[in-house]
Amino acid sequence: MTGTGTTAERILAAAGALFAERGYRATSMQAIARRVDITKAALYYHFPSKDEILHRLTVPLLGELERALDEAGTHHDPEAVRWRAVEGFLDVSLRHRTTLLMLVRDMTLLARPPVAERFRAVVRLANDLVCGPDRSLERRVRAAQAVACLTDPVVLFHDAPPERVRALLLDGVRALLGEPPARRPRPRGSGGGRPLALTGEQVEQVRRLHASGACTAEQLAARFGVSRATVYRCLKT
Repeated sequence: MTGTGTTAERILAAAGALFAERGYRATSMQAIARRVDITKAALYYHFPSKDEILHRLTVPLLGELERALDEAGTHHDPEAVRWRAVEGFLDVSLRHRTTLLMLVRDMTLLARPPVAERFRAVVRLANDLVCGPDRSLERRVRAAQAVACLTDPVVLFHDAPPERVRALLLDGVRALLGEPPARRPRPRGSGGGRPLALTGEQVEQVRRLHASGACTAEQLAARFGVSRATVYRCLKT
């Protein structure tokens, strides 16, 4: 494997793929060096241990999950917080499918510090944000189910188109939380369907109606035929 990018980047890419294919424990440093087509000494020059490679592979996933959830928590509307958290968690998981596959293939990796502490903290925060202010046992259980289901299908169906997996997962979360499935937008001119985006004038209308208290985000989504996520993006920008 020659590939492109710096040697360190190629090592990480090769190691991630091997860990996902064979498992972390079954992959030797020699196997990684062979995959990158470098000497073992060169590999150790860049990474002193396999643990260091694992750390470098998991840091981006955990860091992005933390940032996505922190961003979701800045919103005041509990519904906005919930769906920002769900979509942010899912989008990060889809971007880091290989890392998730590696972690799921060898679950003991999730018990290794510092990965274990950060991962548990991320899951706790995601559960709290998805649960919202209703802290009943039923709502907390549903929130935990929703967060848990955001990762397994990403790994199990890692060869499927990410857009399709994303749509199906979000419908599943809506069902768990007692909400109807999202209506799928169709392009204009293909038999109707809601528009893919709002015009500049419609964006201003959405902002005015929401600011005046005349409509909730859900009512605005129904009125303009778009998703609530689209409404929240308009209100944020």
